[in-house]
Amino acid sequence: MATLDISFKPERAHLRKPKRGLITERVVPQSVSGRYRRLKWIALVCCLAVYYVLPFIRWSRGPAQPDQAVLLDLERGRLYFFFIEIWPQEVYYLTGLLILATLVLIWLNAVAGRVWCGYFCPQTVWTDLFLLVERCIEGDRRERLKKQNAPLTARRVLEIGFKHATWLLIAMLTGGAFVLYFTDARKLLTDLAMGRASMLAYAWVGILTCTTYTLAGYAREQVCTWMCPWPRLQGAIWDPEALTVNYRDYRGEPRGSAKKATELKARGKPAGDCVDCMQCVTVCPIGIDIREGPNFACINCGLCVDACDTTMAKLGRPRGLIDYEAWSNIERGRAGEAPKRRVIRLKTISLAASIVALGGIMGASLSMRSDAKITVIHDRNPVAVRLSDGQTRNGYAVRLYNKADGERSFRLHVSGLEAASVDILGETGLLAVAPDTTRELRVLVTAPVNARQDIVFTATDAASGQAVMAQDVFIPVEGGQ
Repeated sequence: MATLDISFKPERAHLRKPKRGLITERVVPQSVSGRYRRLKWIALVCCLAVYYVLPFIRWSRGPAQPDQAVLLDLERGRLYFFFIEIWPQEVYYLTGLLILATLVLIWLNAVAGRVWCGYFCPQTVWTDLFLLVERCIEGDRRERLKKQNAPLTARRVLEIGFKHATWLLIAMLTGGAFVLYFTDARKLLTDLAMGRASMLAYAWVGILTCTTYTLAGYAREQVCTWMCPWPRLQGAIWDPEALTVNYRDYRGEPRGSAKKATELKARGKPAGDCVDCMQCVTVCPIGIDIREGPNFACINCGLCVDACDTTMAKLGRPRGLIDYEAWSNIERGRAGEAPKRRVIRLKTISLAASIVALGGIMGASLSMRSDAKITVIHDRNPVAVRLSDGQTRNGYAVRLYNKADGERSFRLHVSGLEAASVDILGETGLLAVAPDTTRELRVLVTAPVNARQDIVFTATDAASGQAVMAQDVFIPVEGGQ
């Protein structure tokens, strides 16, 4: 049985000269090469390419329609994603997308822990990019640690200035790319460069520049450990069968140098493979020691695996002292039992089925939705009115939606009441609705009824015959009082 360590304390983190009132402890990770570092580079390039390129991809939607593939058009109240168009009244699709994303995260956690955090989280991606810039300008960990307490020289001032200028440029490009998703990217980019954009656009670019610069340049591991809510959920959803980064202590302990381990083995005494080189700690972007056991701060990036595998290869020992392994297998290894891979189990199958089911429902709903719609809202005050001839009149606010590219004309019909008359205030004949807009109508329904009855409003396209319906209720005077 294992529990996640929540008493997080970075190991061997460099401490600058203390400043009154400030927390100055920072993690300075060392570069590493290996299979998981290459996967992280691939993920970084793909994520950045999608983020920066996506606003410039075009998608033809017809005349008078925006041709940007991904666009959140606040002015028109539309969300465009390639062939999908979401109206404000269809916010339930966004709710479903958030639920789907949550299920995917939980499924990933059940399969491989915080692998999202280690490879695809924006904080991780931009932190890796900022660290790359820092290493290229100031050197690797050892050089940066030496320079932090060294006296300032002209070269050092240039390095610091160039680093921060590059960080600010990346942060500004990040903020600039974000606002491109809210209006035509090509036009806004030109306006931003020429100084013709609105103050709101410049304000958001400035805000996102500052947040990116601060979070990726300074906060870094503090965001992943303290600011993000996801680590706090690990105690509740941590799965011992998930393939998380773990240290095979039954193989690595007791620790000792390679020379000492050889002498101990020659005398028939136990000696572990871990030589206590601390490479797994120095490459960790969070600054933890994975050998101490599961830690909620670990983002499962696998860099410590690469570092340990490199050391093992140099010593001629098998890889995998630190590896993606289920904690249950660590416990089996301690007991001398064979490991069991249980990635496919009831939990992961159930979550995967839920993801497929929800995705299928949303996809089917999107594919079957109509480009016309009608909604009806019954008057609340008064609910019903008795006329002088004894009949009852109810009022309704009817809204017609035309999601097509051209103007459409509708006939409105009310069914479910005998001898009912329908009066559309200010309208006679066909009801014209402009393209990609809605139109609200005031409708009065009069009928000689004394009981509550369900009625159906039907709007029929005069050209195509397409009909859309909405159900409401007709309330007599007695039922409305």
